[in-house]
Amino acid sequence: MQDLYGVILSPLFTEKGAKLKETENKLLLKVSKNANKIEIKKAVEKIFKVKVDNVRTIHCKGKKKKLGRFEGIRPDWKKAIVTLKKGEKLDFIEGV
Repeated sequence: MQDLYGVILSPLFTEKGAKLKETENKLLLKVSKNANKIEIKKAVEKIFKVKVDNVRTIHCKGKKKKLGRFEGIRPDWKKAIVTLKKGEKLDFIEGV
């Protein structure tokens, strides 16, 4: 098991994430590549003090990028969609 703050790396601020938060009470988070759903759920519940209903994860492949004649690859990363239980609310995104 990892450190709680090592599991959740950052929130994702996107248009899709804002729509999911308003309509379906879901959060988008960037998480560690080797974190599983159980660790993500425990980390969100302990850090933000909310009840989690469901966690879904997505592995995102890094894109190829070119800079002149050189080519590189951005690192792979993992995204989690966390569904909060009914009546739960998380307002850490409201300030942005």
